[in-house]
Amino acid sequence: MRLITVKDKTTVNDFLRVNVLMNQGNPCYIRPLDKEVNDVFDPAKNKNFKYGEAHRWILRDEQDQPIGRIAAFTNTKYINKGTDFPTGGIGYFDCINDQQAANILFDAAKTWLQSKGMEAMDGPINFGDRDKWWGLMAEGFDKEPMYGMSFNPPYYEQLFEGYGFQNYYNQFYYSMKVDDPLPPRFPERHAKFKAKPGYVAKHVNLNELEKYAGDFATVYNAAWAQHGEGKEITKEQVLKLFKSMKPIMDERVVWFAYYKEDPIAMFINIPDVNQYFKHFSGKFGLLQKLHLLWLKKRGINKRLTGLAFGVVPKYQSLGIDSFMIYESALLIQNKGWYEEYEMGWAGEWNPKMLNVYKSLGGVPSRRMITYRYLFDHTKNFERHPEMEYKI
Repeated sequence: MRLITVKDKTTVNDFLRVNVLMNQGNPCYIRPLDKEVNDVFDPAKNKNFKYGEAHRWILRDEQDQPIGRIAAFTNTKYINKGTDFPTGGIGYFDCINDQQAANILFDAAKTWLQSKGMEAMDGPINFGDRDKWWGLMAEGFDKEPMYGMSFNPPYYEQLFEGYGFQNYYNQFYYSMKVDDPLPPRFPERHAKFKAKPGYVAKHVNLNELEKYAGDFATVYNAAWAQHGEGKEITKEQVLKLFKSMKPIMDERVVWFAYYKEDPIAMFINIPDVNQYFKHFSGKFGLLQKLHLLWLKKRGINKRLTGLAFGVVPKYQSLGIDSFMIYESALLIQNKGWYEEYEMGWAGEWNPKMLNVYKSLGGVPSRRMITYRYLFDHTKNFERHPEMEYKI
């Protein structure tokens, strides 16, 4: 077996191809867009190169065929509550069912990260935001993945743990039918806030994305500050994201709640674009974009996925989330627009978010694992601590 650094067109293409080869036995697999994967490793496209660097390898067998891949990265913005030592990341791991082959890939990432001063590696994670390709799928192989969701063969769990990775935290997805009636407390709390002056919930207007980008940043930065993990986003970053998403956004499923014009909560959902992308085999040129518009016009996409949810801390225990969610349900339910809703992952360290999912009537649909590997085996391994909520 030969380990090769990804550095030219051939190795870049092989890096993409390994993922297809390893997953082609599962009919539920949907190939990610090649451009989205390539952009992660392009300093001109990925802002995280300001804070770190990345390296990629592929593994070839005796017949010179690609049988594995991995990426390693450092990122000073990657912070985890309770972790006081420099930690790198690994991701985009794919490999044949062979522990020796997997160990070659893990060793390469470990050696490179040690040379950069890291003392541990977490993975599989992304060199970027946590809404894409984060965690190893441990349950949920029998359903098509939602957009940005990790997907891998079941034996990967054994390869990670066989090397010595330990479960740092579980990530849970929940799903429900869009037309499932919400529990009684939702209409009750909705009525309570509807009667109070100053409170309003409304969906976005795609012609006013700049305003909503600012509202998103306000709620996100307030809600996520309590994680203690250095997460912060600017209005400009959100606006760029919104503009890139505009062709597939449905304004009816992107909601904000306000008190006297101040944004206090958000409920951001998008149609599951994997239902379009599964027809494109990783490509997204002009033909695919025209095909997407045709598919969108036909209304073939009946799946919604949660992108972001947050409530400004001082409003978190009042029921404003129920008010906003029920207001959206009044518009969306029983229209035939969508059938299934799968919420974005929540870590087991965020029980309040998991309780929101359960309160909606959601049922567990997938489980991912984010692993950690300590380079110094004499160090005590600790799992991710539970989130402390501040009001």
